[in-house]
Amino acid sequence: MNDEPAGSPRRALPSVDFLNPHGAPALYAPDSLAWQVFKNPVSLFIGGIAAVLLELAEERVRTGVWEHSTFPTDPLIRMQRTGLMTHVSVYAPVAVAEKLIRGVVSMHSRVHGTTPKGTQYRANDPELLNWVQCTASYGFMEAYAGYCRPLTDAQRDHFYRESMVSARLFLAHGAPQSLAEQRQQFERMRPHLEPHPIILQFLDIVQRTSALSLILRPLQTTMVRAGIQLLPEWLIERLGLQGQRWRLKPWEHRMLKRLGAVFERLPIPGTAPTLASRRMGLPANYLYKRFTATAGEG
Repeated sequence: MNDEPAGSPRRALPSVDFLNPHGAPALYAPDSLAWQVFKNPVSLFIGGIAAVLLELAEERVRTGVWEHSTFPTDPLIRMQRTGLMTHVSVYAPVAVAEKLIRGVVSMHSRVHGTTPKGTQYRANDPELLNWVQCTASYGFMEAYAGYCRPLTDAQRDHFYRESMVSARLFLAHGAPQSLAEQRQQFERMRPHLEPHPIILQFLDIVQRTSALSLILRPLQTTMVRAGIQLLPEWLIERLGLQGQRWRLKPWEHRMLKRLGAVFERLPIPGTAPTLASRRMGLPANYLYKRFTATAGEG
């Protein structure tokens, strides 16, 4: 859920130094798949949409997010904070990442209640933590594979194993560690995923909230539809998102793939991936000029 409780005073985003101290390692190594996957703004936005849709389809997570976060009232700051935490988990020095993640875990300990159906929930419920971690890994990885660089199933397995470094800090000890485990988790949660007006409200909010850079902003609605298409087909139908309004046209898919490929080669100065590379004594374009096709298959 990764946010402060609703009704709390609006706070500025935490200031995170991704450049210093020199040589300070992150939770993930520079040659990890995570450093590749999370550098691309195209896959980050598309994958984030898919992950949140999977989360909002679950009754307890949906209630916790909507009643205990600022998303309904201040979606931009919510998305900015979530994006920052994603980059902190991957690129920030270990001490910084651990401190901010502890803050999220502490905040989650205060999030609990009862859904409109009468189901009790708490944000630090292991089942919900594992589901949220699963949806995030799935969304970002599949968006990257679909729109930036293809990944083999062996690389997907590696990505899930790799993600446990931060998953354990978020107390998601039962998060999937392989593609097979991710599919099993989807099947276990399948009976609990349902349509709800909040899902359509979320899609409306993210289409009209300017959350992207000026270059990508005209494509924001298209990228929202791309996020929907990452969902399993059975879930798209269950959520009522199979209509033409939500379908990505073939030419749009091709356009987003070309754009994703551009951002694979185009470092953005001053961003977490470029600053973290420099902190580790690597060129700022380190992640944009290399990719080992067999990474993670050993």
